[in-house]
Amino acid sequence: MTDPSITLRKADEDGVDLVESLLEANGLPFEDVRAKSECFFVVYSDTERIGVGGVERYGSNGLLRSVVVTESNRGQGYGTALCDALEERARTSGVETLYLLTTTAAAFFRQRGYEEVVRGDVPSSIQRTTEFTDLCPNSATCLRKDL
Repeated sequence: MTDPSITLRKADEDGVDLVESLLEANGLPFEDVRAKSECFFVVYSDTERIGVGGVERYGSNGLLRSVVVTESNRGQGYGTALCDALEERARTSGVETLYLLTTTAAAFFRQRGYEEVVRGDVPSSIQRTTEFTDLCPNSATCLRKDL
């Protein structure tokens, strides 16, 4: 299956509303989206908004955030295309290693080359993020990928 064509656009005010609503509807942390709105993107297929995602950058490390595809567009390769685009954007901005926390999608990210790491072994800049300290449970799987 060929990845579908997508476009990432920085989340504007309407986009931030979409990010919050999609994250909340999918049981993902959304409480800090407005404070970090510059990190989030809305994903388009042609003119249709089909998902959201984000990357917080901390020097050469990044935190992959909140990758969600709308329910009606799942199973069509958009999640893979979205992750590819976010990883490429992170790489071109100087991120060498991406980290993430997940309670539901560890298998998906392992297939993408992410490896499980001990939460305490993550760089302190990532450990101090709101996602690590407040929003995700300690039981969340911590993964990393060298870009």
